[in-house]
Amino acid sequence: MDSGWYTVDLNCDMGESYGAYQIGNDEAIFPYITSANIACGFHAGDPAVMKKTVRLALKHNVAIGAHPGLPDLQGFGRREMSIIAEEAYDMVMYQIGALNGFVQSEGGILHHVKPHGALYNMAATHKNLAEAIAEAVYKVNPQLVLYGLSGSELILAGRNIGLQVANEVFADRTYQDNGTLTSRRAANALITDEDMAVAQSLRMVKEGIVTAVSGTDVAIQANTICLHGDGVHAASFAAKIHNLFKEKNINLQAP
Repeated sequence: MDSGWYTVDLNCDMGESYGAYQIGNDEAIFPYITSANIACGFHAGDPAVMKKTVRLALKHNVAIGAHPGLPDLQGFGRREMSIIAEEAYDMVMYQIGALNGFVQSEGGILHHVKPHGALYNMAATHKNLAEAIAEAVYKVNPQLVLYGLSGSELILAGRNIGLQVANEVFADRTYQDNGTLTSRRAANALITDEDMAVAQSLRMVKEGIVTAVSGTDVAIQANTICLHGDGVHAASFAAKIHNLFKEKNINLQAP
C-alpha cells in the first residue's frame, strides 16, 4: 500500500507562441502543473508572450523557469548547432536575464532553468556544454534549480557546481538503453497512447525504472515529469495524469 512519500513535479514547456499566434493551450494546462518552463525568444516566444505567460504562472501559483534554447526559430530549437562552451554560456545567460526581467517586474521569483530541445539533448551528453550551462545558471543565482535529463551530464555538472538539480523524465517519450531519449527523427520517439504514457510515468516515479524501446529495463530517477503542452489533447492529458497521481498518493510539488 502506498505511504504517500512519493513526491514529483509536473512541468510543461510554455510560452512557445508569438504575439496573437497561440501554440497549444497554455491557460488550460496551468491548473494541472507545478512548474512552467517559459520560452525566452531564441527558439520560440516573444516579449508579449513572455509577459503573459509569467502572469499566468503567478496566477496559478506555478513555479517559473527559464527555457533557453538555440537561436533557431525556423527549426524550433530542435536542430543541433555546432557551438562552443562559451557560446552556450552566453546564450543561456542572455535568455535567463530576459525572462527574469519580466518575472521581477511582475513581483515573482525565478525558480529554475531548463534548456530546450537540441541544446538540452546536447548538454545531456557533452560535458563541456553541460558545465557551461550550469556555470551560467549558478552565476545568475546559485539558488536556481537546474532541470536536466535524468542521470545526464547536465545533472552532474549542476550538482558539481553546487546547484540543486531536478532529474527530468518524460511521460510521452521513449528511451534508449543508455537512458537517453529516442531521437525525434525516429518513428517510435513519441508515445501517443495516453494510458501507456501514464503507466510509464507512474513506474518511473514509484519504481525508478523505464522500459527502453529494446525491452530492457533502465534505472531512472524522476524528480520532475515533462508534459508537452503542444499536443491536441495536452490539457486533458495533463488533467488525467494530475488527478491519477493524486489518487495514487503522489504529492505534486515543484523541486
